[in-house]
Amino acid sequence: MSAAVQAVAAEPAVAANGATARVATVSRQTKETSVKVTINLDGTGKCHSKTQIPFLDHMMDQLASHGLFDVTVEAEGDTWIDDHHTNEDIALALGTALSQALGDRKGIHRFGDFTAPLDEALIHVVLDLSGRPHLSCGLELPTERIGSYETQLVEHFFQSLANTSGMTLHIRQLAGKNSHHIVEATFKAFARALRHACETDPRRAGTIASSKGVLTQQ
Repeated sequence: MSAAVQAVAAEPAVAANGATARVATVSRQTKETSVKVTINLDGTGKCHSKTQIPFLDHMMDQLASHGLFDVTVEAEGDTWIDDHHTNEDIALALGTALSQALGDRKGIHRFGDFTAPLDEALIHVVLDLSGRPHLSCGLELPTERIGSYETQLVEHFFQSLANTSGMTLHIRQLAGKNSHHIVEATFKAFARALRHACETDPRRAGTIASSKGVLTQQ
């Protein structure tokens, strides 16, 4: 499905340290969905999510809270069919916004690694803001749904996000029996890994964390 994707210009925000905040807003329009996403990488964990998918709203809250990102998601889609198109297009827009907020990726740590527990579930996430989209997902979800949300959409969400953000992402399930716990631990681990990868390294002094000298998608 072809899409109209638009970056929305905004006045530069200011981070807590007085620097210009890394913020991007992306709108994505198709015949199936209408999505608008804003992310502030230097936020405080605020989330406003209206996706028409209650469980995904819950996961956006985990992303914002544990990543200390400010995230706004407004989406309308053909959820009377199923949640597939809306789930995918939110992830595509979020990945695009993340990439735009990162800019040339100067000074960032680039890599992130976190293991998060939630009761019996234990999830390990490793990521690289390399400009090279890839997902390796090792989740084993015992149920087909969490509420009304199809669990097969979790992997598709992260694949779509990796594609547009230019991220290499590995997700490993070390333990877990409850689908809700497994997925929530995944979003928490992802948020913490992404938070570290996006944070600036004072020793880099604005240089690129790559021997190639570039981290954007080619």
